[in-house]
Amino acid sequence: MIYARVSTRNQKDDLQNQVDFLKQFCNAKGMIVNQCIEDFGSGLNYNRKKWNTLLEEVMENKIKTIVISSKDRFIRFGYDWFEKFCEKFNTKIIIVNNETLSPKEELVQDIISILHVFSCRLYGLRKYKNQIKEDEEIVKELQNGNNPKS
Repeated sequence: MIYARVSTRNQKDDLQNQVDFLKQFCNAKGMIVNQCIEDFGSGLNYNRKKWNTLLEEVMENKIKTIVISSKDRFIRFGYDWFEKFCEKFNTKIIIVNNETLSPKEELVQDIISILHVFSCRLYGLRKYKNQIKEDEEIVKELQNGNNPKS
């Protein structure tokens, strides 16, 4: 089974490239791909529907092998824990691009990931703030010191 993930729907092309790459890898190794999960969402979000479905299938012993392009495509933090979790249910994870990073390089990548997530959240808040500015009724009520009606 193949699992591929990108952070946003704007990265559809990247997701397709990831899937194609993993399928080629499996074909070259003589592995049969019977399931392919394509997921959208942050690797820091443990509440991704498709990812949780994958974990449920692992717990039900429905999946023997998960092929991923890299650790961060599966989950950003705690990969080792999830790998051990899968092993307890006799599921093996194969990482195609298993680059080895020094502890410092790993830490830098983790910090960049965290900064990226929070900068996206700030951008989302700004977008919401701009939407509020466009709603004259809410603006008037805020200027009068009243709470806007829900």
